[in-house]
Amino acid sequence: MLYHIQMPQLIEATLVRRLNRFVAEIMISENHELAHVPSSGRMAELLVGGRRIWVSRHPGEGHKTTYRLLLVEHEGILVSVDATLPNRLVGRALMAEALPAFSPYPRVQAEFSWGHSRFDFHLSGPPGECLLEVKSVTLVDKGVALFPDAPTPRGTRHLVELATARRKGLQGAIIFVAQREDASCFSPNHRQDSAFAKALQQAAASGVKVLAYRCRVTREAVTLEHEIPVLL
Repeated sequence: MLYHIQMPQLIEATLVRRLNRFVAEIMISENHELAHVPSSGRMAELLVGGRRIWVSRHPGEGHKTTYRLLLVEHEGILVSVDATLPNRLVGRALMAEALPAFSPYPRVQAEFSWGHSRFDFHLSGPPGECLLEVKSVTLVDKGVALFPDAPTPRGTRHLVELATARRKGLQGAIIFVAQREDASCFSPNHRQDSAFAKALQQAAASGVKVLAYRCRVTREAVTLEHEIPVLL
């Protein structure tokens, strides 16, 4: 186990439909409610009406929705759909020096602007500086974790910036976190976004580290568990 994040108190519900990118209609004890979807990903194979889901209640007031959709049951496994969770997992693992590739960088800064992009982490230490981006993956097809599940010009721009930073003497890395346990390897989703796939290949060729991990997901916690092979 590398690191884990505890789930809040979860409530079982049924997904009725996704109303827009960030709001879903759900049913709890025959009552229709609204839940925030914490991801802009398409997730068409996951957010299907009738699916069993788990939600948490928003703490405090001031929210447009009452609940937050966190887990979806899909083909017998649980999938975390919270796109913010991989950043928190990786951040904690970095601080605990639990990721061997980045253990030479003792100083970790979140949300770092460089060039025309904002990166998830800036690492520094004896090897110099490293820009690190983290991507949430929820799509798996026949054991292959795929990103993105919809075109992502922003993601492509991050890769171009990482390659540029590498040419200017910085280190660069990107970590794909599959938030489900049935991923045996990772590949860019050429069919959904060929520009991203090409940019990832070019970034890797320029020296940007490309890593992927899968998670074990339960109703109690999401664990950053195993590194998996990357197939470009």
